[in-house]
Amino acid sequence: MNMRPDEPILKISGLRKTYKGGVTALGGVDLDIRRGEIFALLGPNGAGKTTLIGSICGLVRPTGGTILAFGQNMAKDWRSIRQRIGLVPQELAFDIFDKVINQVRYSRGMFGCVPDEARVEEILKSLTLWEKRGEQIRHLSGGMKRRVMIAKALAHDPEILFLDEPTAGVDVELRRDMWRQIEALRARGTTIILTTHYIEEAEEMADRVGVIDKGRILLVDDKDTIMAKLGRTEAIFSFDEPLVMVPECLGELPVQLEEGGRQLLYRGGDGTGKGKREVAEIARLLTCADIRFTGLDTRESSLEDIFVDLVRESQGQEAVA
Repeated sequence: MNMRPDEPILKISGLRKTYKGGVTALGGVDLDIRRGEIFALLGPNGAGKTTLIGSICGLVRPTGGTILAFGQNMAKDWRSIRQRIGLVPQELAFDIFDKVINQVRYSRGMFGCVPDEARVEEILKSLTLWEKRGEQIRHLSGGMKRRVMIAKALAHDPEILFLDEPTAGVDVELRRDMWRQIEALRARGTTIILTTHYIEEAEEMADRVGVIDKGRILLVDDKDTIMAKLGRTEAIFSFDEPLVMVPECLGELPVQLEEGGRQLLYRGGDGTGKGKREVAEIARLLTCADIRFTGLDTRESSLEDIFVDLVRESQGQEAVA
């Protein structure tokens, strides 16, 4: 089926999943994935990330809603759709007594692809596995085993690749190497959806970010737009002589005293530079009031700060309800 260039490669509408016993893992998820993007799905444990991926990959049967991939309905055309999707699950799954190259060949054949030794070699070399091709998987390190899982998922050249916690348990060097491989896949035109606990991965790699909690999507937007909308500035003014109260000259500015009056904490802004302007104004007002501060530390909120605030707010609303 031909798709319009601007049509989402993956369109999820009202997706729900309730397991036996009444546990709701997905509570009506709406999500569009653009062709060729890297999309990071963030959420705490139990948020519904793995259930969502499993539903799209045909491993979990949804309770309701629709999944359209490549313009086709997953419920009707799941066999042809599944051949165009790759998955690297959290759990390592392969025959540990088999050789690396055999497992990649097997995965290619399992999806009905004709044998292609040149492509298998290309995949293994791209993941620094070629020299390990004849080894039994049980002899590999944890990081190398994770690479084998990625190689297996790439064996049939999927157009959409799901990476469920791809760098869990991997050291920093291997993690950064995998990031480079993911960028190379994107350059080939592969659409990549990843879940991760390492929010710096999303901050460094993703084009867009989605936050899910309790089976609900809390936010989806371009990474830079999220930072602009929800970013905040934090500043700490330090004093040798503690303040008894917040100076009246600061008016309604969002400040509070901490550390027995030896610090004045500012949290504010909106990602547009307002926070920096207000910090400068606080410094000016303190100086005009002859209140001497001996230190000033400022920082801008990270994507992790925004994520934590969103999840905390979501769980707080649920507790109130």
